[in-house]
Amino acid sequence: MPLRFFRLTPKLTSRRPNTTTMTSTSPSDVPIPNHFRCPISLDLMKDPVTLPTGITYDRRSIETWLEAGNLTCPLTNQLLPLPLVADGGGLIPNHTIRRMIQEWCVAHRSHGIERIPTPKTPITSAQVAETLSQISAALQRGDGPRCSDLVAKLKTWSNESERNRRCISSNGAAARVVSEVFKEFPSEQGLSVLAGMLPLSDEARKLLSSTESLNSIVSVMRNGNLSGRLHAVLMVKEIAAADTEQAAQIAATDGLIESIVRLVKEPFSPQATKASLIAAYYLVASDEKVASRFAEIGFVTVLLDMLVDAEKNLCEKGLVVIDGVLNSEIGREKASSHALTVPLLVKKMFRVSDITTEFAVSAIWKLCKNQKNNVGREKCLKEAIQVGAFQKLLLLLQVGCSDNTKEKASELLRMLNGLKGTEECIETSDFKQLKRPF
Repeated sequence: MPLRFFRLTPKLTSRRPNTTTMTSTSPSDVPIPNHFRCPISLDLMKDPVTLPTGITYDRRSIETWLEAGNLTCPLTNQLLPLPLVADGGGLIPNHTIRRMIQEWCVAHRSHGIERIPTPKTPITSAQVAETLSQISAALQRGDGPRCSDLVAKLKTWSNESERNRRCISSNGAAARVVSEVFKEFPSEQGLSVLAGMLPLSDEARKLLSSTESLNSIVSVMRNGNLSGRLHAVLMVKEIAAADTEQAAQIAATDGLIESIVRLVKEPFSPQATKASLIAAYYLVASDEKVASRFAEIGFVTVLLDMLVDAEKNLCEKGLVVIDGVLNSEIGREKASSHALTVPLLVKKMFRVSDITTEFAVSAIWKLCKNQKNNVGREKCLKEAIQVGAFQKLLLLLQVGCSDNTKEKASELLRMLNGLKGTEECIETSDFKQLKRPF
C-alpha cells in the first residue's frame, strides 16, 4: 500500500501580549540628567537662572537662598554683588538650559513627564516704581480708564508669581497709590492688588476708611464676584484690626454688618469665612452698641448653626465672636432664647482646643451671671446642669486653665451647686427636650 503524505497546516492564532508581565514607568523612575538638576534642591529646574559666578540654579531655590540673608553663591561660596542680593534683578535666565530641559521633557512624555512651561521674567522694582508714577499722574488728571489699565497691569504681575507680589509690596508707596485709585475709581481689581500687599500701611488704611471707600467695599461684598467679596472682607478685617476707634466708626457704614453676617451665613470659601469672623470680632469688641447690632440681625443664630460641625479653626473664631456678642444685653437675650446655646457651649468644652474651652466657659458665665432676672439665670443654670456642665467645670479646675477662666469656672460651680441634684444630667448627645435636633 503506497504511503500517503499529508501536509500539516499550522493553525494561525493571534498572539496577545501578556499584560501581566508588562510594567509602566513612572516619572520618578526616569533618571534626571545632573545638569538639569538645581544644585540646591536637586530637583528638575523649572526656571533656570545663572548667577554672576556662572552657576545655574532654579529661580525659586536661589531666591529663597538670597532672601534668607545669604550673600554668597551656594556652590562656589563666592561673594555676590549687593544689588543682586537686595533685588534679585541680576539673575540671568538660562534659556539654553531651559530649552534643553523642555526638549528632554517632551522626549520622555510617554513616561508621564510633563513639559515645563516657559517662565515669565519677574518684574523689577524699577518697573513697579515707573508704573506707580504713571498711576499717580493719571490720578491727578482724573483719567479713570488709564488708572484702571495700570492697576490691571499690577494685578497681572501680582498673579504671575509670589516674587512679583513681594516686589510690588516692597514699594512703600504702592498700597497708598492703589488705595487712592480705589477711593476715586473703585474696582474689584484694585481690591485684588491691595489684598496681595497685606498688611497695609497706615496711609492706605486711612484712605480705605473713608466714607467713599467703605461704601464701595460694602458694594463689592454685596454684589461682587467670589474673589471680589473675599478681597473686600479682607480689607474690612485689615482696617478693623488696626484701631479700635476706627473699627467702631466703620461699623456705622450702611450695610457693612449685614454683609459680614451674610458671608458667614452663606459661606463660599474657608478663607472668606475666617476673615469675616475676624472682622466681626474686632467690630464687636470695639463697642457694645456694635455687638447689639450684630445680635439684632440674628448673628447669634448664624454662629450657633455654624459651630455645630465647624472645623477647629472656625470653631475657635466662632466662639470668640459669640463671647464678644454676649457683652451686649441683646446678645445675651438672643442667646438665652436659643435652644442650642448652652448645650452647644458645654459640648465644645474639651472637644476642640484649650481656646474653645476657655471661651465656652466665658460665654456660659456671661449667660448665667448677667441675666436681667432670676428666672432667666435659673433657666441657663438648669440647662447647664442637664448637659453636664458641672462635671466638666470640675475637670477643668483639675487639669488647669488660665486664672481668668479659673475664676469664672469657680463662680459657675458655686451657682450650679445650688441646683445640683434638682436636675437630671443627660448625655450631651441626647437633647430630646430641645425644639430642634442637635
